[in-house]
Amino acid sequence: MSARQQHRNDQILKLLLHKGSVTVEELIASLGASAPSIRRDLTRLEARGLIRRTHGGAALVQELLYEPFRYDTAFQTREHRFVKEKRHIGVAAAELIEENETIGLTAGTTTTWVARSLRHRSNITIVTNAVNIGMELCNMPGLKIHLTGGYLHWPWSFSLVGAAAINFLGDRFLDKLFLSVSGIDASRGTTTNESDEALTFRAMVKQAKQVIVVADSSKLGIVTPSLICPIENVHVLVTDAGASDEMVAAFTGNGIRVIRV
Repeated sequence: MSARQQHRNDQILKLLLHKGSVTVEELIASLGASAPSIRRDLTRLEARGLIRRTHGGAALVQELLYEPFRYDTAFQTREHRFVKEKRHIGVAAAELIEENETIGLTAGTTTTWVARSLRHRSNITIVTNAVNIGMELCNMPGLKIHLTGGYLHWPWSFSLVGAAAINFLGDRFLDKLFLSVSGIDASRGTTTNESDEALTFRAMVKQAKQVIVVADSSKLGIVTPSLICPIENVHVLVTDAGASDEMVAAFTGNGIRVIRV
């Protein structure tokens, strides 16, 4: 594949990650390529399992992993809350990752969108405690996936926790950690709801050169029961455009780079 084709394919995937589905006409207008070229690109991407061709366009592949949860209303509520914002956060966060880096992804719906934004990338090593992220990325030849081990404690979280997970992380060093949280507060730090999960996430924070929190704006200023890490450990916050200037100022005042998408 030529460099031009690769660039065009990357742009198609970025558009799909932002929108979920696109038409051939939209791709022609966005990329300035001919209809036959676009259709050949879509055929290649479908053969790699990255997209699904539709009548007149393409859509992101819908993961089959969640089929048992299709009619579980509690799971569906969690999965679809702020889904557009999380998708955009995931795309923006993935742009921060360089080739040949080792990154950490904690369990969470927003970090899952970061993972989905990496499916077309290569030469990246991923360490995660999220069973679903491991499953979604395991057939991507350019990615090397390490699952922490541990035990699954809560429905719908897919989060491996406990001594096995923490011990695994003891000799793994991360260039960047993408941290999903239940709340992030400029004074109280990053928090989650479960103490066992907080301990596992904290072990990942300890091993990371850079900590990047991915959180939609509804989580800013929120404090939940279990501390993951103090605000001093956070380097970057990726959030959505719903974050007010006042919210953002509280974090930039602590030396955190804030990206709003």
